[in-house]
Amino acid sequence: MSDGDGLTDPQFRSRFPQNLVPQWFALKDSLKASANIDFKIDYLSLGQWSNTDVGQGHAAGGMARIYGTWQAFEHGGLTAKLEHRTAYTSVAPQFFGFDSGAQSITGTAFNDIQLALTNLFWTQRAESGAWTVQVGQIDVTDFVDVYGLVSPYTAFQNLAFNTNPTINAPNQGLGIAGGVRLHQNLYAIASIADANGDPTQPNFDVFKDGETFKSFEIGYMSSQDRIYFDNIHLTVWQSDGADDGSRKDDWGVAGSASWFFDNRWMPFLRAGFSQGKAALYKKTVSAGLGLYTRETDLFGVGLNWSDPGDAFDKDQYTAEIFYRFTVSPNFAITPSVQFIANPALNPDQDGLALFGLRGRVAL
Repeated sequence: MSDGDGLTDPQFRSRFPQNLVPQWFALKDSLKASANIDFKIDYLSLGQWSNTDVGQGHAAGGMARIYGTWQAFEHGGLTAKLEHRTAYTSVAPQFFGFDSGAQSITGTAFNDIQLALTNLFWTQRAESGAWTVQVGQIDVTDFVDVYGLVSPYTAFQNLAFNTNPTINAPNQGLGIAGGVRLHQNLYAIASIADANGDPTQPNFDVFKDGETFKSFEIGYMSSQDRIYFDNIHLTVWQSDGADDGSRKDDWGVAGSASWFFDNRWMPFLRAGFSQGKAALYKKTVSAGLGLYTRETDLFGVGLNWSDPGDAFDKDQYTAEIFYRFTVSPNFAITPSVQFIANPALNPDQDGLALFGLRGRVAL
């Protein structure tokens, strides 16, 4: 194992694709310096295969994204993200777990919603950094029950190890969120967002129907600049039911503890409970470890227990192992293996194995 770590002493293997189109990256650097515009274009692809007794046995999909920020003022700026998500196969990876017989989202975010505006919000910060407010088209999973391995684009693929699967988080929509530093090591975050958010058709319907998702989180951090690395928090949330009866009122509590030791080791323990039927699970507990190397590779392993609800006879168990091979800051390949014991939607099969391969290239 190399000495050093991938946070303070990264050692990338290549400059791909910077070395192929240096003029493009020079243009981006110029825009950032002259107009405070910083953006990326990337493409991600995910393929998954399983030994299921039911369903298709394979799924694949991809997404193209353009996203960035315009720092209009010293303490205020605009963030935007436009995505196009598509399935290559009849089943999108996000729904491959269900198709294979498990009550599980095995390919988080890799769906088939096509063109979507997932972010368009203004951020305002205090000069001292004591508070931050965001308002506009927001994604609550960017700040609700977040920890250092939450991203399905760079870390785990199963929702059991992303945003807590007992939280009935809405899709991206109109909302407002704010965070405040209560003390050097204490913070609080609160949000209210459209419970019927639809990034494919952004709208202001929340002012008409009044159906919202609310969250409040209080947490402990080692310092403000490491809030996503060294973090222990408790989150409570509530989601309104739909007037048409398609969704009932739901609420729950989630807790998370993760710490980044030596900028290399990140153990985590996460749990959640929900009261209602809208969330994926009623109860869940996850534990695992992320290990970063000097080459910015990331090895991850996670174990999860979940109670999928009263309609199912058995608890479901999930394990995931992945290795993100980082070629350059803009190119990575991630093979993974998931195993699901007692797949809730196919009780005739004792266990389900899924193999995955994810790639990402950014410009």
